[in-house]
Amino acid sequence: MTETATEFDVLILGGGSAGYAAALRAIHHGLSVGLIERDKVGGVCLHYGCIPTKAYLHAAEVADSARASETFGVKATFDSIDMAAVRDYKDNIVQGKFKGLQGLLKMRKVTTIAGNGRLISENQIDVDGTVYSGKHIILASGSVSNTMGLTISDKIITSTEALQLNYTPKSAIVLGGGVIGSEFASAWNSYGIDVTVIEGLDSLVPNEDPAIIKQLTRSFKKAGITTNLGVFFDKVEETSDGVKVTLTDGKEFEADICLIATGRKPNTENMGYEDVKIPMDNAHVAVNDRLHTGVGNIYAIGDIVKGKQLAHRGYQHGHFVIEEIMGNNPLKVEDRNIPGVTFTTPEISSVGMTEPVAKEEFGADNVETVEYNLAGNGKSSILGTSGIVKMVRQKHGPIVGVHAIGDRISEQIGEAQLIVNWEAYPEDVAHFIHAHPTQNESMGEAAMMLNGFPLHA
Repeated sequence: MTETATEFDVLILGGGSAGYAAALRAIHHGLSVGLIERDKVGGVCLHYGCIPTKAYLHAAEVADSARASETFGVKATFDSIDMAAVRDYKDNIVQGKFKGLQGLLKMRKVTTIAGNGRLISENQIDVDGTVYSGKHIILASGSVSNTMGLTISDKIITSTEALQLNYTPKSAIVLGGGVIGSEFASAWNSYGIDVTVIEGLDSLVPNEDPAIIKQLTRSFKKAGITTNLGVFFDKVEETSDGVKVTLTDGKEFEADICLIATGRKPNTENMGYEDVKIPMDNAHVAVNDRLHTGVGNIYAIGDIVKGKQLAHRGYQHGHFVIEEIMGNNPLKVEDRNIPGVTFTTPEISSVGMTEPVAKEEFGADNVETVEYNLAGNGKSSILGTSGIVKMVRQKHGPIVGVHAIGDRISEQIGEAQLIVNWEAYPEDVAHFIHAHPTQNESMGEAAMMLNGFPLHA
């Protein structure tokens, strides 16, 4: 809904996951809301990130299932990937969710303001020449791909362009082995593309627990994905028939296309933040532990705040600041205990401390860990997946980290984050009843191992 009102209780700059979550929570409390978005409400997550990439990854899973069908006694054949049709499938999913969100905002009477917003005072934002004011302002301008200074073209692309491909390249180089790079590498490999991942650090998904990294590296190698770790790239050049990537050690790689998956950076440039004396931490907005900028009634949420760049973190930030504005003293959003999932094949779920982090915090002698192998889990055997569930606890204390890898293991992140966030002890979880046969049993089995009496381990 677009209206002519220019004054609001809450004025939000950015209609992505963080911004629209704040808008909906504010309406719940009876506040008037102006939501400014230069592109489409839903932001990167809905249109160019979480939703479309997972649609691509589901298509990849279908391709893998077709190839492996005879393993399950089903005689199916795999012909090829129609990338244009995959794109259309993805677009239909995104468009459906977009219409749903538009309808929800309209029904809740959120005033949406289309255009480029720029902060011009402690309570004003200029949108293409029209000035809007808010008793409280929330900065939620999100993030953009970090292109590392490279020029985007038909052959050198970011995830945004990758999701619009209407053909299947024969080969691809992925610059970056983090979440985005590993997910695209996994999907493209399933599509039959010859993939090479170049990661300057010493491992794929470097923020994960070492046991998980080891399993993913092994799975990528088995799938035929080439990885080159520990050396950064020097330059990327277009050639007559593709691209060439040169590393700092002189090694060269060639492929049809190159995906820049070196992370995302805060979208704070030319937004007027510095002009209004908003404190900055390089490109991030600096905030206190209540997400306040220290300037007027201005808060900052989501990807522009240093920390995990996750849509559900943005949702929680949005809820938090509105409750803070209402004086309800909400619980702080701690990055450490925000769950994360990497939708590679196999999938990764993680929440809380990794083993190295726990040992650094509590001391090596005060940390206990177990690894439950999914080979002992009936449903995992039915699915044909290997993997582990690893739990990390403070000695004689609660479980502080849960990390898992395996096909479909993303569905277990719910219990994992409850275990960590409620500071459950192994004996608490060990006595939960986990339905059989499900992968969910692996959570109970790991807890039983940590409690000293494993069943199927």
